[in-house]
Amino acid sequence: MSATSSAVQQDQGEQPGRIMSGEMAEQPAMLRRILQRGAPRIREVAAEIAAKKPRFVLLTARGSSDNAALYAKYLLEIRLGLPCGLASMSTTTAYGARPDLTDVLVITVSQSGGSPDLVASTKAARAAGAITLAVTNNPDSPLAAVSEHSIDILAGPEKALPATKTYTASLLALYLFVDGLTAGDGPAAAEALPGLAEQILSRKDEVKSLAARYRFAERMVITSRGYGYPTAKEAALKLMETSYIPALSYSGADLLHGPLAMVDNISPVIAVVTDGRGGEALQPVLDRLRGRGADLFVVGPKAQVEAASAGFALPTAGVPEELQPILEILPLQMLAYEVTIARGQDPDAPRALAKVTETH
Repeated sequence: MSATSSAVQQDQGEQPGRIMSGEMAEQPAMLRRILQRGAPRIREVAAEIAAKKPRFVLLTARGSSDNAALYAKYLLEIRLGLPCGLASMSTTTAYGARPDLTDVLVITVSQSGGSPDLVASTKAARAAGAITLAVTNNPDSPLAAVSEHSIDILAGPEKALPATKTYTASLLALYLFVDGLTAGDGPAAAEALPGLAEQILSRKDEVKSLAARYRFAERMVITSRGYGYPTAKEAALKLMETSYIPALSYSGADLLHGPLAMVDNISPVIAVVTDGRGGEALQPVLDRLRGRGADLFVVGPKAQVEAASAGFALPTAGVPEELQPILEILPLQMLAYEVTIARGQDPDAPRALAKVTETH
């Protein structure tokens, strides 16, 4: 057992999963905190950056934060029409490239704000003329220090190695930031989220029953389209890092271009069906999966769940499509937790992982 795993187990009193479970349960209160305390500051930062009129956006992140950054890419391109890219940090940290980033907004998303490659690439971007923004759970981090602007996601300390509350906090903070760039009314649109999150997280027994279905799965495929795609990627990461089940995430469009051939009636397929245009675009994929006899698990509206092998119905009525990912990931976090417990493993301390990953 690693020193990190030992320390986590000592902290949790030898009760596997206690920390992750507790942090998942904090999410409704955390969402309220961001809306009440964080939103005004996020709006100020957004106004400052909007005044600089960035012409392009680069998003920089790793792990769960990378999936949050992908969510921001959808928001920025759909709501603002700003072209966005996901940065390849090694071009600057390993190869020493120095692109001209004048008037480019570089958003770096990091829970800890301590990974050396994130800090180095952000510092290099600022030196190359970029407008830099750190979105982090640590306002005193090295990343925040080297960035021109910063947003505190106000998630509070996160001790379990799998990110749960910092992921949803990042999503809401990024939503409020993008909404602030257009001087929209994002806090009002997001007002129902904490209460809906409480409803979802109270359905533990339902998820535990579903987890028994997948306890012995050897592989999973997770798919979605549009705003749901980052959720599919994050769900796959959660399953892999906690239960060690190989989980492959694909855009529904990409799934049809080859990987569909590996789908059978044995390996489960999880579909994240957003209530909106993304879900509509996913329908042909769902039809093909059902045609192949796939064991299809749907997270989404009730009607979609009823047409699947199994699923978790989300209370999405009246929730804007771009905010649904904050709710979609909750049952999938719970599923990863319950599957891991059912397999006799500890979701708080996955093997070979550390809370701060020091890539260079």
